[in-house]
Amino acid sequence: MLTKRLRQSGVVVSCLLGSVLFIALAFLGWQRFAPAATVSGWTYRVVLEDIPHVSALARDPDGLLYVSQELQDGKGLVFRIAADGSRDTVLDGLSKPDGMASFRDGIAISQEQGASPVFWWHAQQARPLFDGIQVEGVASDGRYLYAAEDRDLDGRILRYDPETGGLTVLREGLQRSEGVAACPDGSVFYTEKKRGHVMRLHEGAEDEVVLNGLNAPSFLLCDSEGLWITEDSTHNARALLLPPDGPLQVIVRRLRSAQSLLPIGSGRYLLAEQGRDRILEIERQKSEL
Repeated sequence: MLTKRLRQSGVVVSCLLGSVLFIALAFLGWQRFAPAATVSGWTYRVVLEDIPHVSALARDPDGLLYVSQELQDGKGLVFRIAADGSRDTVLDGLSKPDGMASFRDGIAISQEQGASPVFWWHAQQARPLFDGIQVEGVASDGRYLYAAEDRDLDGRILRYDPETGGLTVLREGLQRSEGVAACPDGSVFYTEKKRGHVMRLHEGAEDEVVLNGLNAPSFLLCDSEGLWITEDSTHNARALLLPPDGPLQVIVRRLRSAQSLLPIGSGRYLLAEQGRDRILEIERQKSEL
């Protein structure tokens, strides 16, 4: 009798374990394959696919799109997309080119692997501007170029002056400071991915925690809509918007490793989704009168 009960108990336990395993696998599958979704008032569509390790996006003065592929050990590259859709590699031999920004009629290009130069792509040539260590995010306010170093405990926020060639360390001792944004009003924001927060830099004073509790905040963009943040998480990443006078909004959810966001028109943006090797266009829906 006891043996029969033990066998029955074993069957029940096995069934329970099997059910738990099935539910766990189903949840992981849902996380991996569930499509991205936008909040009401916004839409998205896929505009480019099959771009392994897609990361940074930028436009040159002619309006052409530049895309980086974040491969390491000199295998990274930046390619340009012509008006007819063709792709042309403009710079290769890079090590994790993870950030790009319009800068002085050209494009600043960072490298996240080791001690590497930040380049300025201009007039079909790449010129080194300064050296950093694991530089990821770059941004310009029209005069200076700001850079964020993605390091575990000793990350820095740098400011480069193209007129003098001087490099100023604005902050140091940061944890995974991947993103930086320079706003039209002169404000500078940066992320600490490991801590899950976004900071506002105050020169001569303590920096302000603007947002916390985020899921691996990475890229930042500041424009007329407000402060944009993308989350570089492999599952359930989001594209977020903090308006100048309002609460934080989730614009796109269920992304996989969201990277840079590039404005291309009023209420229109390109978003690099590295986890799915593609670029999305997100657009604010026009109000019906």
